[in-house]
Amino acid sequence: MKTYGIGIIGTGSIAIKHAQAIAELDQANLVGLYNPNPKSAETAQTKFKEPVFTDFDEFLKIPELDVVCICTPSGMHLEPSLASAKAGKHILVEKPIEINLDRTDQLLESCRENGVQLAVIFQNRFSEDYVQLKKAVDQGVFGKLLMGNAYVNWFRDDAYYGTSKWKGTLKGDGGGALINQGIHTIDLLLDLMGDVSAVFGQVQTALYPIEGEDLGTAIVNFKSGALGNITSATSLYPGYPEKIEVFGTKGSAILEAGKLVAWNIKGDDSNMISSAPGSASGSSDPNAIGHQLHLAQWQLFLKSIEEGALPVVDGETARKSVELIRGIYLSSKRNEKIEFPFEDIKY
Repeated sequence: MKTYGIGIIGTGSIAIKHAQAIAELDQANLVGLYNPNPKSAETAQTKFKEPVFTDFDEFLKIPELDVVCICTPSGMHLEPSLASAKAGKHILVEKPIEINLDRTDQLLESCRENGVQLAVIFQNRFSEDYVQLKKAVDQGVFGKLLMGNAYVNWFRDDAYYGTSKWKGTLKGDGGGALINQGIHTIDLLLDLMGDVSAVFGQVQTALYPIEGEDLGTAIVNFKSGALGNITSATSLYPGYPEKIEVFGTKGSAILEAGKLVAWNIKGDDSNMISSAPGSASGSSDPNAIGHQLHLAQWQLFLKSIEEGALPVVDGETARKSVELIRGIYLSSKRNEKIEFPFEDIKY
């Protein structure tokens, strides 16, 4: 495998996680970062060994640059992705892929037109216990799936929104607790349960003076006939680990903070619960997560580039979680059940 040069757009806390992961890749090097704000770039330079550029064209012209990692606020993923794709760079973008379906589809089309690989960070797919759960679902261990639930009952303090210019805003975040915090677990739910046919949702801004929601819930109809429940919040003190529940005709399982805590199959007394440590939960601290699962996704993404194969979480796959969340927002706005596909609302 060739050695890939990776550049990061954005220099915030999530960029640090990516830099830590890249530092452990045998087949890649971090070759530079970009932040248009000179003061922020100067501050970031103390955190990163590689140069931090303030000129985007200069950043894209780094000779060794092969892959661009987008770590900007959610509503600012599209523009640097379009420019990077046009420059022939492969793209790994932080979740969500974008904040609405129109911007998402523009990003997907640009990558197709320019022949570059696109993947989206959903690192929780690579935890040891989730991989075990996904394999069991695919093999029919739980029988026909009846219900799948995702609970992200988290808490953020006043400073989380108060010190940010974009978190909780419609333009920068796309909403609130669902599209920022809940989307990781919603992605896992969709990966396990399959595509959605309809949703009825309600969102509220219950605790914080933000544009987006800090409290949300939804009832999901899956195309398979199964039902599902989603809750997602940043207002539920003190914040509890995220949880996935899967129920089928032959049994059930519960995954909490990346760790299997329940596994029950009819007629099978074997205990499949893993003793491996779970993933650090961001239930009350967004900086609690590590970088090891990001590392796992980076390794697989570079392999997909090398082999010309579809990434594990490609753009079309990542679009599904945005579509479901946008459906919940539309349902809450109209106070009615939303059938898929639907025409996305505009801000």
